[in-house]
Amino acid sequence: MVLSWTRRNMFRRTHKAKEQLSGGDLTVEEITIPTHFRCPVSLDLMKDPVTLSTGITYDRVSIEKWIESGNKTCPVTNQKLSSFEITPNHTIRKMIQSWCVENISYGIERIPTPRIPVSSYEVSDVCTRLLSGCRSLDEKKCVEFVGKIKVWWRESERNKRVIVGNGVCSVLATVFDSFSCVSFEKHVVILEEILEILTWMVMTPLGESKSRLFSSSNSLSCLVWFLDGKDLGARQNAVLLLKEVTNVEELSKVESVVEGLIKIIKEPIGSSATKACLTTIFKLVSSTKNRVEIGERFVELGLVSFLLETIVDGEKGIIEKALGVLDCLCDFKKGIEVVKINALTLPLVIKKLLRVSPLASSFGVSIVRKILCEKKEESVLIEAIQLGAFQKLLVMLQVGCEEKTKENTTELLKLLNGYRSKAECVDSSLDFKYLKN
Repeated sequence: MVLSWTRRNMFRRTHKAKEQLSGGDLTVEEITIPTHFRCPVSLDLMKDPVTLSTGITYDRVSIEKWIESGNKTCPVTNQKLSSFEITPNHTIRKMIQSWCVENISYGIERIPTPRIPVSSYEVSDVCTRLLSGCRSLDEKKCVEFVGKIKVWWRESERNKRVIVGNGVCSVLATVFDSFSCVSFEKHVVILEEILEILTWMVMTPLGESKSRLFSSSNSLSCLVWFLDGKDLGARQNAVLLLKEVTNVEELSKVESVVEGLIKIIKEPIGSSATKACLTTIFKLVSSTKNRVEIGERFVELGLVSFLLETIVDGEKGIIEKALGVLDCLCDFKKGIEVVKINALTLPLVIKKLLRVSPLASSFGVSIVRKILCEKKEESVLIEAIQLGAFQKLLVMLQVGCEEKTKENTTELLKLLNGYRSKAECVDSSLDFKYLKN
C-alpha cells in the first residue's frame, strides 16, 4: 500500500501559478512516503515514532489505542508483549523530519518534535510536593505545582490519562479543602486555580471516582462562596463542581447555598452553568431531609418566575431540568400557591407537552395534575381544556409513556372530560414569546 501526496491537493497556489505559465497544461506529481516512515497500524506518516519491546516501531497514538483496547500482542509480529513500555525512536523521527524538509516543495510539512509525555513517577512526585506545600499552607509553592499539572493536562490525551490514573483529582480536592479551612479571600488565587483544573477533570470521561470530592462543609461553603463572586469563570467552575457533589445533605446545610444558586439562574453565565445549577437545585428540593424548608426558600426568592422564563425559550436540556424543579416545588404549600397564582404557568406547561421530550412531558403532566387536582376549580379546568390539554393528553396515551405518567394522564382525562361541554377549545399553538415581558 502506497500513501501518495499530490501537489493538486496540497499546494493549490503553486498549481495556479504553474497553470498560468504553462497555459493550463498541469501535470500532477506524486511523492511516495517511504514504507519505514509509515505506521504499520494506521499506514500514515509517523509523527511520534515509538518502539515496542518486540523492536517494531509505531506511531505513538496508534499503538497506545491498540494497547488500551485490550490487545497484548505486537500488531506486526503477533508476539505477546513482555512489557507495555514504549520507547521514543529518536533516530526514525529525525530521519522523517529530514525527509519532510527535503520534500517541503511538495507541500509536506515538517513534523514537530513531540513533547515527552509525563510519567507516573513525575505526577506522583508533584502530588507529594503539592501535599507537602499544602500542609505548610505555602500558597506560592502550591500554585506552582498546580500550574505544572495544568500544563501537562493541556499537552496530550495521554497525559490526561496518567494524571487521572494517579489520583490527582483527590489530591487537588484535599488541597482545596485545606486552604478553604483557613480563609477564602486570603487564598483565593490557589482556590481558583484548583477550581479550574478540577472542572476540566470532572468534565472528561476519563473516570476517576468523584464520590469523595468536596464532601467537607468547608469545601462546600467555599464553592458556594464563589457562586456570589464577580469572576464569571470561577462562578461557572463552582456551579459545575457543585453538580458533582454527592453529599447533598451536607450541601443543604451550607449557608447562602439557595441565594448563590438563585443568582446563577437570575444572571445566566452559559448553558452548561444553567443546566448544572438546575441539576443541583433539583437534588436539593427532591432528596434532602430539609427539602421543604429549602424549596420554600427558593419560592420566596422568586425561583418560579425565573423557571418560567427559562422554559419559554430554553434549549431541550434546560427545559427538562426546569420542569423537573417546577414539579418538585409544586409539592410544597408555598410552591403550589405561587405556581397557581402565576397566570403563565398553565398555558406554558401545556404548550410544552409533546414538544420537548418524553421526560419533559412527564414532568409537565405531573405539574398540570398538581395544579388541577388540588381544589378542582371549574374555571381552571375549563382554561386547561381551552388550552388544548385534553387533546394532548389523549395523544400521550396513544403514543405511550411511563406507568406513572400514564396514571397521571388517565386521572386528568377523567377529570377534564366532565367539563368539555362547558369549554370552547381554542388553538393551543399560540405564540408565547411575549411571556417574558
